[in-house]
Amino acid sequence: MASIPPFETFYAEHAAEVLALLRRRVGRERADDAFQETFLRALRAYDRLHHGAHLRAWVLTIATRVAIDTHRRAGEPTDELPDLAHSDGRPAYEELAFLTDTLPSKERAAVVLRYGYDLDYEQIAAALDSSAEAARQATSSGVRRLRRRIT
Repeated sequence: MASIPPFETFYAEHAAEVLALLRRRVGRERADDAFQETFLRALRAYDRLHHGAHLRAWVLTIATRVAIDTHRRAGEPTDELPDLAHSDGRPAYEELAFLTDTLPSKERAAVVLRYGYDLDYEQIAAALDSSAEAARQATSSGVRRLRRRIT
């Protein structure tokens, strides 16, 4: 189990990537406020973390939620998948698109977040603004649809 670094170290390691994500998702003019809100939310929850595994995915999920909230407050559509970069530079939703492109949007997002970004159901729930149980059901339903289509 990975230990949790001091918040300052965590911030230094992830600040640039979070800001880049938010600039892509909400634009330069709103990115600074969204950046501050992201790390404020992370700071509030940091002492409740049980281990330091997947901190990058955790903070990018928070940033994605902040971006969605920013769009909602502005009355803009929010049904797109997060624009998270994968380790090879291609977003996971592109890598999984050949499988998931026919799934309903919630199921597609849940499957991509679970299997493309290796997020747990609590993190998926936060990204989808739902409960962990609803995230688990959406993922399971999406996988069942994929299995039926493949077999």
